[in-house]
Amino acid sequence: MQWCRCGMLTQERKAHILAVLQREGRVVAKAVSQTLGLSEDTIRRDLRELAAEGRLQRVHGGALPASPALADFAGRTKVSPEGKIAVGRAAAALVRPGQVVFVDGGTTAVQLARHLPPDLRATVVTHSPSIAVALVDHPTVEVELIGGRLFKHSIVTTGAAAIEAIARIRADLFFMGVTGVHPEAGLTTGDAEEAAVKRALARQSAETVVLASAEKIGAASRYLVLPVAEVSTIVIESRLPQVAASAYTALGVRLLTAK
Repeated sequence: MQWCRCGMLTQERKAHILAVLQREGRVVAKAVSQTLGLSEDTIRRDLRELAAEGRLQRVHGGALPASPALADFAGRTKVSPEGKIAVGRAAAALVRPGQVVFVDGGTTAVQLARHLPPDLRATVVTHSPSIAVALVDHPTVEVELIGGRLFKHSIVTTGAAAIEAIARIRADLFFMGVTGVHPEAGLTTGDAEEAAVKRALARQSAETVVLASAEKIGAASRYLVLPVAEVSTIVIESRLPQVAASAYTALGVRLLTAK
């Protein structure tokens, strides 16, 4: 039923938009404008302001939840710590002896490194000093550290030097970290150069596995890394509802639930 709230205050409109976003997982500007009896221009202005406040991520026609994983490295360690441990442990079990593996930066990837078997013989290539340090106590894991400009927010190297080094390596697996995982918006992150390095790593890998703790599912960030259909597996913290899961499996992606 359509109802008019033409006299709504800006904060009331924004509260309504955020309530729709929390309830439905997305906002469609046209639908909200019709519900409130307001112009789409008014709703789009509200969406722009909410996006500038970091409350949501605008997409074509509306908005998706903004990823809480955009905080700095120290801040992200406090977000879903148990879930990241579970995802890291499940991902570590995918590595086989003798493989060459790319491991992305990020707090979940650190958990993957920590959960690799202590006697594993493999080669890990990473642009994350944090991953390299986490593997110091794995005596039979060879670690190759990719150089470049240090992006301090995520503690990873980026830039032309990193991408050139990546292009000289072929890996069996790439464990990719992102800040947003959405079947339509794709796999996203908050920095353009970091996204470019992730794409380079995926291009040089036979298989890409995405590490996705719960707060990243259904969220979106500003820069696209890859469409969901271009990866083979997403390791998730807990089982998704059937409707949500089918949106990913329809794209040919395997969902691996951490235990």
